[in-house]
Amino acid sequence: MVNIDSDSMASLHVVTYNIHKGFSPFNRHMVLHELREQLRGIAPDIVFLQEVQGEHWLHAERHTNWPSASQAEFLADSIWQDYAYGKNAVYPEGHHGNAILSRFPITSWQNFDVSAHRFEQRGMLHSVVNIPEWEKPLHCICVHLGLFAKGRRKQIHSLRDHVRRLVPVDEPLIIAGDFNDWRTEACHVLKRELHMKEAFEQIHGKPARSYPAALPMFYLDRIYVRGLNVSAAFVHAGHPWSKISDHAPLSATLSFP
Repeated sequence: MVNIDSDSMASLHVVTYNIHKGFSPFNRHMVLHELREQLRGIAPDIVFLQEVQGEHWLHAERHTNWPSASQAEFLADSIWQDYAYGKNAVYPEGHHGNAILSRFPITSWQNFDVSAHRFEQRGMLHSVVNIPEWEKPLHCICVHLGLFAKGRRKQIHSLRDHVRRLVPVDEPLIIAGDFNDWRTEACHVLKRELHMKEAFEQIHGKPARSYPAALPMFYLDRIYVRGLNVSAAFVHAGHPWSKISDHAPLSATLSFP
């Protein structure tokens, strides 16, 4: 259990990260232990993770330091007291999906299938977080959208409809993850129809380049917020991140207006 002092309630530090199933770029090394240490160094309150391996018996046999717990539980450890995992892709060796790690209690969560076709299993994980001294619950939605534009547009519209149906307009909301949206089409829909702000646009004037991690060129990962202010946004690129995953993690500091 993490001790949380009252000063931490003034702002919220969040990270989104596609962890590439715990392997380095090109799958050369298993890097879960290094990944966990680097995440701890950023010290976020809430972490949105994509490509989290829930189970893989073949990797467990091949790697002597493969965790006995799921990757979500292993990464949460004693730092993030709660976590939720949404299984998206299932195969004979195991499964992977999205996860949310939180220093604060997750009071409810549900995973939604937004796959556009059977060859690409995708989901969005919706968790409700109770933050001490906040009057309203915080809604956190972790997404990993498809590679193809037609299917991705359907997924963005499904996300829009989901928020309209299940997230009250007066409760704070964060949507973060790997949008695979290098044309930034999601920005137009989420800003125009859900009145959300993209964290990096608020601070730097445009979304962050996050892929590939060694030399980011493409705007694939995002942090959108509603009912919150953005005071800082940062891309964690270069060494050592480029040795851990093919995506660079993004972080943002948020607060109430």
